[in-house]
Amino acid sequence: MKRRKPCYRSRLRTEVVWEMLNRLNMSQNELARRAGIRSGYMSQLMSGERFASPGVRQRLMDVLGVNEFDDLFILEKVLERVDE
Repeated sequence: MKRRKPCYRSRLRTEVVWEMLNRLNMSQNELARRAGIRSGYMSQLMSGERFASPGVRQRLMDVLGVNEFDDLFILEKVLERVDE
């Protein structure tokens, strides 16, 4: 019998990121450089095409000076098929 196991992925809250970038007078490319990621990957995170790994999430939080995960990310539940 096949069932689905819930797992989660974290989506970047782009409206919050843009607000923070404006306050810090920083570009999206500068954020990517300071976080140690490619600007193309940063663009994919901002558009919702990709989801950040735990390490990237922490680096983005550090660069933007965010202490709370929920201030910058939204958890989405995704169902994953599990074979038994």
